[in-house]
Amino acid sequence: MLYRRFARAFLFVVLAAALASARDLAVVANKANDEKAITVADLVKVCRAQSSHWPDGKPVTFVMRPPSAPEMKLVLDKIYEMSENEVNGLIVSSNRGRFSHPAIVIANSDEDLVNKVASLPGAVGVVDVYSINSSVFVLKIGGKLPLEPGYLLHGN
Repeated sequence: MLYRRFARAFLFVVLAAALASARDLAVVANKANDEKAITVADLVKVCRAQSSHWPDGKPVTFVMRPPSAPEMKLVLDKIYEMSENEVNGLIVSSNRGRFSHPAIVIANSDEDLVNKVASLPGAVGVVDVYSINSSVFVLKIGGKLPLEPGYLLHGN
């Protein structure tokens, strides 16, 4: 009897942890951004600070949670294809000499991320879909919106 209780509790904890880490993420943009969709290749360039301006000339800033945050594992795997340490190094090197308009900005929470994207012209960020509000615009990635089948940043 005690064994069954322990097994159920263990199974519950494992399932809860798996569900908590399987978040659906979305790419959000500043509302003044003229781009309403982005290709996977262009998103990778923005995230890696290889694109410094949008086609309309606005500077690009990528806003993200710290690479060590559990919800960023999906982004590290599917977009960066780098380890946490490599992404940290990329952030430092990309922002070197760009004091007035950094290439990559770190946000401490999803709410902070949405607020930073909303306040920085040309900014985009990756955030949990349930943290999106009306102050930002959701970009399509490869023609798909979050929660659509085949969306790049689907958590499962």
